[in-house]
Amino acid sequence: MFGTDGVRGRANHDLTPELALSLAVAGAHVLAERDASHRPVAVVGRDPRASGEMLEAAVVAGLASAGADVLRVGVLPTPAVAYLVADTGADLGVMLSASHNPMPDNGIKLFASGGHKLPDEIEDEIERATSQSWTRPTGADVGRVRDLRDAAERYVRHLDGSVSHRLDGLRVVVDCANGAAWQAGPEAYRRAGAEVIAIHADPDGLNINDGCGSTHMESLRKSVTSHGADVGIAHDGDADRCLAVTADGSDVDGDQIMGILAIAAKESGTLTRDTLVTTVMSNLGLHLAMRERDITVITTAVGDRYVLDELRGRGLSLGGEQSGHVVMPRHATTGDGVLTGLHLLARMASTGEPLSALASVVRRLPQVLVNVAVANKSAAVSANDVRVAIREAKAELGDTGRVLLRPSGTEPLVRVMVEAPTEEQANAVAGRIADVVTTASPI
Repeated sequence: MFGTDGVRGRANHDLTPELALSLAVAGAHVLAERDASHRPVAVVGRDPRASGEMLEAAVVAGLASAGADVLRVGVLPTPAVAYLVADTGADLGVMLSASHNPMPDNGIKLFASGGHKLPDEIEDEIERATSQSWTRPTGADVGRVRDLRDAAERYVRHLDGSVSHRLDGLRVVVDCANGAAWQAGPEAYRRAGAEVIAIHADPDGLNINDGCGSTHMESLRKSVTSHGADVGIAHDGDADRCLAVTADGSDVDGDQIMGILAIAAKESGTLTRDTLVTTVMSNLGLHLAMRERDITVITTAVGDRYVLDELRGRGLSLGGEQSGHVVMPRHATTGDGVLTGLHLLARMASTGEPLSALASVVRRLPQVLVNVAVANKSAAVSANDVRVAIREAKAELGDTGRVLLRPSGTEPLVRVMVEAPTEEQANAVAGRIADVVTTASPI
């Protein structure tokens, strides 16, 4: 039921109101009933997609029926819900979002007390609890529901307080993806002193991620150059990602952002044990850049919660993913795109350097990512022909490149990633492997 980041599916088809209600009840039982000293409280937020209204109603009903009081925060980023769980002292949080997925999809993300994502074993326990019988509270024991009207202000104030250097003088284009950060994002950047031009900040429930945001950077590039902006910031539908664009319209990915922030943190003495945590998807160029600056890089499986586990387990201060999930445990319990954008801009403001110069420290090797639609992800990645193709590709590349094959945790795709000395070779190797994967499990 749970993927790499909660439960996702086509809203009202795979992800039904009945399933949402069942998960909410199970989440309340597993996450809230362990402490019987008080009445449990849950924070519920969503992104603007139309199905969120329906699923929010189901989740709220499920939580209240399980005896939990509900604080509705409305349309806010995923990291805002995580923050508000901690800020209000709630027992759990629920975010309704499918992140960067297209509008027909939706998802349910659960947070434990303190705003932390759930380990696999707790997700398994919640999944088992959806099929277990339970005693329904009645009368005064039924949960109550109210709106947390200052939720957005609490979150923006928290973001503003995390930045030690003002952004005055910076002109920034912010692509809000017609998503959850359409108000909170631009407000946070403005409050920190930047001149903000917000684009794709008019959600109608249907246009989230539609040709915009961190997965579609074309309009942001054009806006940055046409407005003469210093930088562009792109978020995804639930704003837990941040990617960027330089003044000349060049992309800056999560690896480069992590490199910039890691170097800044080391200079200020706030990079714990001079260590950065990232996933196996990060470009070799990031590893080489960090090695040159005596910064250790630890890699994890794909998924920001695995980065979070490593950060928490080792007491480290910075980690993230190439996709733009960046985690700074000093300020957030999960990846926060607006927080990341603020700290990236603060580095520009404090150094006086353009983003292009700051990003140049990470010289990316050509990297190709091919998403292959398959009927059966497990069968595709375990097929003997696929294993042979990968083995041959690794032998061809040797120490000059890398091959990674993994099933998507949220979609019926197998992702083929290849790094090589040239883009032509990376494309050729990735194409050969993708063809074999397609043959192994045709649609």
